Amino acid sequence: MQNRLTTISVHTVLLVYTAIALLPMLLIVSNAFKSRRAIFADPLALPGPDTFSLKGFSKVLAVSDFGLYFVNSLTVTLVTLALVLLFAAMAAWALSEYRFRGRLVLGVLFAVGIMVPIRLGTVSILELMVALDLTNTLTALILVYTAQGLPLAIFILAEFIAQIPKDLKDAARCDGVGEVHIFFSIVVPLIRPAIATVAIFVMVPIWNDLWFPLILSPGEGTQTITLGVQQFVGQYVTDWNAVLAALTLAIVPVLALYLVLSRQLVRGLTAGAVK
Repeated sequence: MQNRLTTISVHTVLLVYTAIALLPMLLIVSNAFKSRRAIFADPLALPGPDTFSLKGFSKVLAVSDFGLYFVNSLTVTLVTLALVLLFAAMAAWALSEYRFRGRLVLGVLFAVGIMVPIRLGTVSILELMVALDLTNTLTALILVYTAQGLPLAIFILAEFIAQIPKDLKDAARCDGVGEVHIFFSIVVPLIRPAIATVAIFVMVPIWNDLWFPLILSPGEGTQTITLGVQQFVGQYVTDWNAVLAALTLAIVPVLALYLVLSRQLVRGLTAGAVK
């Protein structure tokens, strides 16, 4: 009886938390398909025959260069994701597999990189990008986001790689398999759940970020979705139909990535909890 009550209590808490987490997203999506008057009249109501409207979507696609913003965000996110996963997996492999001088210092530096927000160095980063002539380029964003995502990614992947049986890797070495082949053929497939977990954790902050696009790439040709949406936000009047429609369209890639990696993500989170 006590175990059943505990189970019910846990599931109740999780359901309440899920509802709180999903409610803002549901409000954004539902209001995106409503007229401006309906949004202000009853923002919690679902769109109906009298309130349904696609005016926000049509305005976003017609007035703004949403396609360019979407491509910019997608390019920055995917390239950064590829670089972070590759470099983080390699660094995690080196830190967990080999013993060398300075290994502990590197681990401490990566831990500090997790604790210290990268935005504290915005002025120095901007000066560096100006010196390198990388302002108003997607390269600047990719470099900054790669540096931002590496510490946490290395920390997570190193813990998973350390759990791989050493006998498996030693057996491959005895058969004459090189270290690079061991890494890509044995280690990487075994840490796919961790890679999926890291991919979600890295992608979401990059896709939703407004700070660095505003500072480093505010030009017309390099704006991301979060920055491009700001043109509909005025000092006195805000076009909420267009803002909510743009945010709804921006949710799609993150949702698609989660659906693709959901199974691996759950496995990664569960394995991390057990360890």
